[in-house]
Amino acid sequence: MTFNTLKSLCLSCFALLLIFYPLTIDALSPDWVAVPKSEYGEQLWDKNSVQKNHDGSIRVFSKFIPKSTTEITQDILYTMDVNCSENSFRDVAVGAKEFNEFKNQDSEWKDPNGDELILGVIDQVCTFGN
Repeated sequence: MTFNTLKSLCLSCFALLLIFYPLTIDALSPDWVAVPKSEYGEQLWDKNSVQKNHDGSIRVFSKFIPKSTTEITQDILYTMDVNCSENSFRDVAVGAKEFNEFKNQDSEWKDPNGDELILGVIDQVCTFGN
């Protein structure tokens, strides 16, 4: 077997591997927007997920990335509603691997209570959504 034949065979196998086993990239889409970081980590929200609710609030996907990640402290995915006029929020659902894994049945409006990350999301989402 010549070197060129071996090279062609390897490239063909690699191409077939890519076709039948595509690479998955665990990256954020370019539509994720970060709010200013805090001592606990960072929070991002997805521009593509912004929706107006019937009550005038805004629904958005958000992701919390803790400062240090372990098996216990992992990224948390939120589906949250933002009430711009009241400067409040509610977590509709949460997840670790995908959005809306666990629905929050008793989702009540909450004050951000000085949480810089949530305040950043509220401010940016309200500016973007209105």
